[in-house]
Amino acid sequence: MNRTDAGVNLLGLRSHNTALVLDLLRTAGPDGISRLELAERTGLTPQAVSKITARLRQEGLAAEAGRRASTGGKPRTVLRLVPEAGHAVGVHLDRDELRVVLARLDGRAERERCVPLSLGAGARTVLDAVAREVTELLEGASSGARSSSEADRAPHAPVLLGVGVALPGPLDHARGVLHRVTGFPEWDGFPLRDALAERLGAPVVVDKDTNAAALGLAVGGERGSFACVHLGTGLGAGLVIGGTLHRGARTGAGEFGHQVIQLDGPPCSCGNRGCVEALCLAALGRGDVGEAARVLGEGAANLAGLLDIDAVLLGGRAIAAAPEPFLHGVAAVLQARARREGSPQDAVRVRLAPHGARAVALGAAQLLLAPLFGRETG
Repeated sequence: MNRTDAGVNLLGLRSHNTALVLDLLRTAGPDGISRLELAERTGLTPQAVSKITARLRQEGLAAEAGRRASTGGKPRTVLRLVPEAGHAVGVHLDRDELRVVLARLDGRAERERCVPLSLGAGARTVLDAVAREVTELLEGASSGARSSSEADRAPHAPVLLGVGVALPGPLDHARGVLHRVTGFPEWDGFPLRDALAERLGAPVVVDKDTNAAALGLAVGGERGSFACVHLGTGLGAGLVIGGTLHRGARTGAGEFGHQVIQLDGPPCSCGNRGCVEALCLAALGRGDVGEAARVLGEGAANLAGLLDIDAVLLGGRAIAAAPEPFLHGVAAVLQARARREGSPQDAVRVRLAPHGARAVALGAAQLLLAPLFGRETG
């Protein structure tokens, strides 16, 4: 190994080690964690931990959280993350609505705005609306910080990590380019990431709405392999496999709503017939929530059988409007299939996803926050 390679590796290692420490400070919450515990849980030397935490304190990302009794010697100083030291903006660009949240380093929403907006209004109108709402959100946060007392202010100005944008797919996450968004083919090939970054003067990351929601759940503590099924103006699923968000080679994983389960079924906006999404939305249009839940359960059972996941978490506006029928209906289909296969009936758990209407926007903020803590975003 030459010196150039060694230098690059050491820089990467330092960043990785810092992320390990930051993540433990985040999960410890306001009670904090001692340097000795950090060393034990990261495998780093006490000297390395001391250097990292000193730098984090200097940058305003960590602070003392008091002292804790020790088994021997003087009490240990415990450290905590300073959540207000940095922010990320999460944008949920739905087919008929725009929601933006300002999230702190710990992922909690500090401010939120929501306005009606049609994806079919055209790129200029949509970009103007996103830029306006993000700007007003940040200006509101700045004025709030200026009006706070001197004692409440952080020693460093909060850092804006960037803006995460989540919207219906398909799209290219790596390049931030949209494809033929279902129902809005006019967006095909539009470079949303670069166009917004130029407008906002900040880093921008773009992903599917379902991926963002699933990432938010994984970072928030949901373990194992699961599908985050989102039913609102459309239907999709975000997949977390072994704790890592799974996008697929072309950001196409989780196009759950467009699996065909009825060959001669009603036409879908994607061009196929008998898709789960078309059948679900048609049932909801008739007011038949039970049928919509059954169809959703069949699709979820296919997904569970294919991927052998641990849980299905249900979210989105349609499910929030009738949570119990969807919970019972989806669970009933999964349990019936488990009985036929001789599997335990609770092998795949069905639960409501947390955070309600803001789940996607909060997940979009995690597109910027998660890498800071060494969390994989796929």
